[in-house]
Amino acid sequence: MENLKIDISKTLSFVSEEKVAGYKNEIASHIKALQEKTGKGNDFLGWVNLPSSIDDAQLADIEATAANLKAKADVVVVIGIGGSYLGARAVIDALSNSFDHLMTDRKNPVVVYAGQNIGEDYTAELLDLLKDKSFALVVISKSGTTTEPAIAFRLLKEMLESKYSKEESKERIVAITDAKKGALRTLADQEGYKTYVIPDDVGGRFSVLTPVGLLPIAVAGVDIRALVKGAQDMEKITTEEAENSAAATYAAVRNELYNSGKGTEILVNYQPKLHFVAEWWKQLYGESEGKENKGIFPAACDFSTDLHSMGQWIQEGVRNIFETILTISTPNRKVEIPTDSANLDGLNFLAGKRVDEVNKMAELGTLLAHVDGGVPNIKVEIPELNAYYLGQLLYFFEIACGISGYILGVNPFDQPGVEAYKKNMFALLEKPGFEAETAAIKAKL
Repeated sequence: MENLKIDISKTLSFVSEEKVAGYKNEIASHIKALQEKTGKGNDFLGWVNLPSSIDDAQLADIEATAANLKAKADVVVVIGIGGSYLGARAVIDALSNSFDHLMTDRKNPVVVYAGQNIGEDYTAELLDLLKDKSFALVVISKSGTTTEPAIAFRLLKEMLESKYSKEESKERIVAITDAKKGALRTLADQEGYKTYVIPDDVGGRFSVLTPVGLLPIAVAGVDIRALVKGAQDMEKITTEEAENSAAATYAAVRNELYNSGKGTEILVNYQPKLHFVAEWWKQLYGESEGKENKGIFPAACDFSTDLHSMGQWIQEGVRNIFETILTISTPNRKVEIPTDSANLDGLNFLAGKRVDEVNKMAELGTLLAHVDGGVPNIKVEIPELNAYYLGQLLYFFEIACGISGYILGVNPFDQPGVEAYKKNMFALLEKPGFEAETAAIKAKL
C-alpha cells in the first residue's frame, strides 16, 4: 500500500539541500522530546501517541452514539469553535458528497455548525431551519463558558426543550467536555446527557482524533475506523523513520525557507473538498507557531479557482511566500470531456480526456510558473481521498507542526495571544468582574 509522500525538489533552487539535511540531528532530538514529553508544552502532548491508544471499545461506543443520533435526527448541529469544530468539518467536507445537503436519498443526518461565529443573521437562519426539522445537538467545549458556543448552546437547548419533552431532549444532546470540571460538565451531569471527555493533555487544535472530531465525523457517515487506522500508520511511520520521515522533511524545509525570508506559506489544493482541511491547517500552524514575534503566516488558496483572483499576486507580488500543494493521485470518480461538433469553445483538443487530467496539468503548469516566478513549492501527495489517507494527512501535519514549532524555539502547544480579544470584548460588554477593564477601555474610545 502506498503512503503519503512529500516532494521538496522545487524548493532546492531557493534553499540548499545540505542546509535542509542539516536539520536532521536537531529534528531527531525534537522527535525524542515529543515522544518522551520532555519539551516545551509537554503537558499538552497527549495527541502524539493518541492514534495508537484508540481501541475498539472506544470506537464502538462512539459509533453507537452516532447511530442513536442518526435514528433520532435529520439534522445534527455541532456546536463549537476553533479546534472544537474545524477538524470534524475538515473531514466531513472532504469525504462527503459536495452537494450532500441537497440530497433527498440520505442515509445520514445533515451536519451543520453553530457557535463558530456570533453572526446574528446566521443564528436566526439556523433557528428558522430547525423549526421544521428533527434535530439533535453535539456541544463541544472544555469549559462550557467560551462565548460563541455558549451563546449558541443556550439558544439551541432552549429550542430543543420547547420542541420535545425534557426527557426526550436529554437523548438528543451529547456533551464533549472536561472530565470533572466546568459549566458544561456540571450541566451534563445534572441533566444526564451522554458525555465524552476532552483529554486534559490534548489541545483543541490537535483534538480531531478524540471524540471531539470522531463523533461528528461518525454521525456524517464517515468510516472513523479507517480514519484512525491511517493516523495510526502515519504515527508508526514517523516513529520508525524519525528524522528521515516526510513530517521531518516538511518541518525542516519550511523552517529553512522561513529563515531565507519566506514568511508566508500558502497551502494550495486543487480539490474543492479540501477547503476545510486548509482551514484546519491554518489554525494548527497559526496558533502553534505565531508567538514571540515569530512564525510563518499560514494562508490558503483553492486552485484553480483562486488562480483567477490571487494568481497575479502569487506570480508577481512580494517574494516573501512559498506554497505547499496538497495533491491527490487518483480521483474517486471519472468524468470525460465530450466532443462538440461546433467546437465554438475550441476545446475539442481535450475531448476524451478526463477532467482530472486537465486539473493535473493546471497543477503542474502553475507549479512551474510559480517556481519560475520566485515561489518555492513543496508537494504533499496522498494516493486517494478517503478516510484512511485523510487520517495519514492529519497526523502528518500534526507531528510536523510539533517538530516545526520546536525548531522555531517556541512552545507550540499554548495560545496566550488568543485571550486578548476576549478580555476587550468582556470589558466592552461590561461583564461583572471587569469593571476596571471596562473603565480603561472606554477611556480609549
